[in-house]
Amino acid sequence: MAKQTLFNLSTNEEIIEELTKDLKTSTLKEDIQSETKEELQKGSDKTDPWDNIGKETEEENENAEGSKTPTNEIVEDLSDEEHLKDRDLNLTNVEKEVLKSESESVKSEANKLFKEGEFEEALSMYSQALKMCPLAFSKERAILFANRAAAKSKLPLEKVSAIRDCTKAIELDPNYVKAYLRRANLYEETDKLDEALEDFKKVLTFDPSHTESNCALRRLPPLIEERNEKLKTEMLGKLKDLGNLVLKPFGLSTNNFELQQDPNSGGYSVKFNQSPR
Repeated sequence: MAKQTLFNLSTNEEIIEELTKDLKTSTLKEDIQSETKEELQKGSDKTDPWDNIGKETEEENENAEGSKTPTNEIVEDLSDEEHLKDRDLNLTNVEKEVLKSESESVKSEANKLFKEGEFEEALSMYSQALKMCPLAFSKERAILFANRAAAKSKLPLEKVSAIRDCTKAIELDPNYVKAYLRRANLYEETDKLDEALEDFKKVLTFDPSHTESNCALRRLPPLIEERNEKLKTEMLGKLKDLGNLVLKPFGLSTNNFELQQDPNSGGYSVKFNQSPR
């Protein structure tokens, strides 16, 4: 068959082309295989993208280590209390008293740091004292939480956490006036005016002549009313914009509708104006 094909070709060029065709094909296959091997070799030197999965998360966790979010702090406090419960079960009364005494010493150091304006260091020391003080000493722990809240209140990013510490102090000692007062001020600083007012009222139940709380009872209600009016205006504005969006396809707007209040019942009725002013 090969000879017959060869004699049917009309030119020398065609004969040469036919003879070398298989050779070219073979060479091409070898080149392709060689290139494929090189690519595979290069690929083996590259890092598998799947290998990086989880590494970024690990790096983020490492970078975040030492920085506290509110959620982490809550978990840590709960974990500390669970640890203290387990620890305290194995302690004698004498050992508990020793730990309380050591905790008081650490608190004294923290108080000193607070007075010197070293608020972060004081915060850390109060936390250490809390980890030492047995759970049985509720009032002592309440003071530690309130003091730690005082340190946190001096740090702009810790005010919400400081409120939680005040709340914990109140849970441990419901008659702790200073904790209510500290939380009231923190609520006001974080624009939680209603909560602040309630705490100032609570302080007055313990001390009706408390000057700061009496001033707050005169100062806060107008601020709350002003804030509520502002929020109401913003809400009505958003509702009006939404209403205009719905009514626009019908050639209408909220200006076509007028609210009228019944002086007797205080309720409202809607009046339709075909040609609003």
